[in-house]
Amino acid sequence: MAKFIFITGGVVSSLGKGISGASIGKLLQLSGFKVNMVKFDPYINVDPGTMNPYQHGEVYVTTDGAESDLDLGTYERFLDIYTTKANTNTSGDIYQTVINRERRGDYDGATVQVIPHITDEIKSRFFASSKGYDITIIEIGGTVGDIEGLPFMEAVRQFQLENKKDVFSIHVSYIPYIAGAHELKTKPTQHSVTKLREIGISPDMIICRTEYSLDEGMKKKLSLFCNVKEENVVEAKDAASIYFIPQALYNQNVDKIIIKQLNIKPKKKFDATWFKKIKEIAKYKKEVKIAVVGKYADLKDAYKSIDESLNIAAWSLGAKAKVDYLGAEDKNLAAKLKGYNAILVPGGFGNRGIEGKIKSITYARQNNIPFLGICLGMQCSVIEASRNLAGFDNANSTEFDEKAKHPVIKILDEQRNVKYRGGTMRLGNYKSEIKKGTRIHSLYGKTEIEERHRHRYEVNPEYISALEKKGFIVTGYHKGILPETIEIPKHPFFIGVQFHPEFGSRPMKPHPLFKGFVEAAIKNAKSKR
Repeated sequence: MAKFIFITGGVVSSLGKGISGASIGKLLQLSGFKVNMVKFDPYINVDPGTMNPYQHGEVYVTTDGAESDLDLGTYERFLDIYTTKANTNTSGDIYQTVINRERRGDYDGATVQVIPHITDEIKSRFFASSKGYDITIIEIGGTVGDIEGLPFMEAVRQFQLENKKDVFSIHVSYIPYIAGAHELKTKPTQHSVTKLREIGISPDMIICRTEYSLDEGMKKKLSLFCNVKEENVVEAKDAASIYFIPQALYNQNVDKIIIKQLNIKPKKKFDATWFKKIKEIAKYKKEVKIAVVGKYADLKDAYKSIDESLNIAAWSLGAKAKVDYLGAEDKNLAAKLKGYNAILVPGGFGNRGIEGKIKSITYARQNNIPFLGICLGMQCSVIEASRNLAGFDNANSTEFDEKAKHPVIKILDEQRNVKYRGGTMRLGNYKSEIKKGTRIHSLYGKTEIEERHRHRYEVNPEYISALEKKGFIVTGYHKGILPETIEIPKHPFFIGVQFHPEFGSRPMKPHPLFKGFVEAAIKNAKSKR
């Protein structure tokens, strides 16, 4: 039977349960184990696809088209795996499954209840996620004590009782620092673990998120009051990069403790090569300045995968990316763009900030600044070129103006009669055919690519001929019909893509588009110097 690691959180949310779990998964992979990682979120939404980024950050898209929590991006980047719908679960999805069974009569007239029907469905998904893997790491979203999380905690309790020898439980908690008293406080973690034990789950390990190091006295205190071995009280101090976390946990024997308690043997000698490569990033001094012009300048999590992709690409080129998020509605945007080595306009929805995005694209095009447009960013570049190169003054997207005189961006045909917003866009992996001799072909090195999508609108084919006469070229299509990539060949680097390449970046494998973009930014920085 596969082994299971459950990760819960306490005191506050956003502690880094996903990063902790993914870091442990990476350590186990380095010992030869095949590892999967799954998220269970207690909110009632079926998925985060219809949620405001201020509520949930970026919506991560799996290869098979599931709209998911941004933690799945962390799982993919750390473990170099490709997640699917099976890696993301919510209360809404689970309850919907059980209710559908009840409506079909599958329960033979029984009263459908949280226990056993909801908890059984949760446990069945625990088991399903383990098929083909040695170890499955399961992150329970939210915080201990949240009322909506109780069915999940109950399912974990039952599962742990039924499979005691195959389960390891980790509780990630926060150790706050009281500046006025110059003290770290363990009491919130003590209360959090007490609450967890009241539910019936006794953690085997506590990972303590902290800004300052814990002394031995604190570890002993937490060990005593939380009923956890002292060596299983682990410090997770703030780090310069999340990719340094696996080694920090390795230095505290976290993987060895888990392997011993689960009574399993490493499948190979531990491979520390990953550590050595990650260490290199701390040495880079060369900096490249990149502006991301979007709607959520004050919300970095809305562009989490883009941020990671830019940093990873810069590291691969021996540099550091200084990424600034500029508000597309900022009246001083044009002035602020001066001094940046490259400009990126990301995906998004709605007309807020659109004109600012278009103006930033004009600036990049006219001043030979490397530009990358993703999804809506590509569509904005089409609007910009239509207005300023092809002479269609009123060019727009029907998303922003249904009566646009020149609808250069229009809704996909299959989206016209869609009534429900959730899970109905063009989602997941689609293939694109890339023209030889183009810049994007040189970056990918092949004529057929497969990338993840999340959109309802497309470039209107009726305007392609007029745009191409002005040097704005469509360089890739889906099935020869839907424009997927554009570029301006005479520009140092001007590429737009309808898909989301940021979901394909890995610490050891930067996405070719981002690498080419950052490389162009570095060249631009050198020419300015």
